[in-house]
Amino acid sequence: MKALLSEISQCVVCAASLPHAPRPVLLVGPEARILVIGQAPGRKVHATGIPWNDPSGDTLRVWLGVDREAFYDPRNFALMPMGFCYPGKGRRGDLPPRPECAPLWHARLRRVMPHVQLTLLIGQYSQAHYLGDARGATLAETVSRAKEFLPAFLPLPHPSPRNRLWLRKNGWFEAEVVPLLRERVRAILK
Repeated sequence: MKALLSEISQCVVCAASLPHAPRPVLLVGPEARILVIGQAPGRKVHATGIPWNDPSGDTLRVWLGVDREAFYDPRNFALMPMGFCYPGKGRRGDLPPRPECAPLWHARLRRVMPHVQLTLLIGQYSQAHYLGDARGATLAETVSRAKEFLPAFLPLPHPSPRNRLWLRKNGWFEAEVVPLLRERVRAILK
């Protein structure tokens, strides 16, 4: 694990496509039981080097029913985005995660985390990568079918403040999927 993380920290594969010097942001450990796969670090996370250290992370922790201490304990959670570095800003928010990271690093990282019992797929990029044709035509359809992907995966929308409208339109998410998520997290971490 240490050698792999050292290799990742020195990765420059997509450096020419990034607005800043590469700074891979992830937190993983060999004992992790829940793997959180998000999109890519935002500007604030890039600056601090701490995954989910922003309003999206605050919302995610509420959905999970855990505090910061439990969330950042690598024996509980591994935090690994689809793209490890901040991809930059686009017209409607951050750019998509760089496509090089997941094929290059994910399988290797997953092999050194043998205790993972649940992988949370946050947003369309991780769902497309891990669920492939099994996912729905829309993010809402995929998330509404969350139970079908258990016990290995649980798809979630991105907890970004930019998704407030989606959350309002899809009230079933907080009524049905969040309790399921909390139940699974509690059972795994107890």
